[in-house]
Amino acid sequence: MRTAIYARVSTADQTNAIQIRELKEYVERRGWELASVYQDQMSGAKASRPGLDQLIADARRRKFDVVIVWKLDRFGRSLVHCVSGIQELASLGIRFIATSQGLDTDESNPASKLLMHILAAVAQFERELIRERVSAGMRAAKAHGTKTGNAIGRPRRIFNRDEVVRLRETGLSIERIAGQMRIGVGTVVRVLQTVGKVRTA
Repeated sequence: MRTAIYARVSTADQTNAIQIRELKEYVERRGWELASVYQDQMSGAKASRPGLDQLIADARRRKFDVVIVWKLDRFGRSLVHCVSGIQELASLGIRFIATSQGLDTDESNPASKLLMHILAAVAQFERELIRERVSAGMRAAKAHGTKTGNAIGRPRRIFNRDEVVRLRETGLSIERIAGQMRIGVGTVVRVLQTVGKVRTA
């Protein structure tokens, strides 16, 4: 059984040595082959982690048969991220084990299948909570924007509307004005419509 070890600590003044030692002992006790050791020293909240990214890349090349970690929270930055990563490994036929928590995705273990279903359900629930919080935040921001004059989306570009009108009166086309003022054609049209200056370019 070709085995990959993944270890992570949160800060640069910590070390992965203890995790790696325990995981190596776990591999040796089972008589498995240690294929690679991957590690990171950074917060689990980081979206990109070089060690984990490399592990996933090598998993896709089928360089090992099982991935072992000390605890689930060492592997992913959230439950959703953990479950997503474990499911990808499973789709590649790679087993995942969190040694200190007894989590093992061995297909022959009915209990592990049940646990993975539970984790996936909880991860989906977490996704729905996040989606609802985002929607609630958007609704609140829109309501606030109605009162303050702010709107959700791309911020308005600040420019001199009088200059748009002046340039139009000199005979410049709407497209030329837009290019010179570095604003959109639609914006130029809207400004000119307010003063009745729109005519065929």
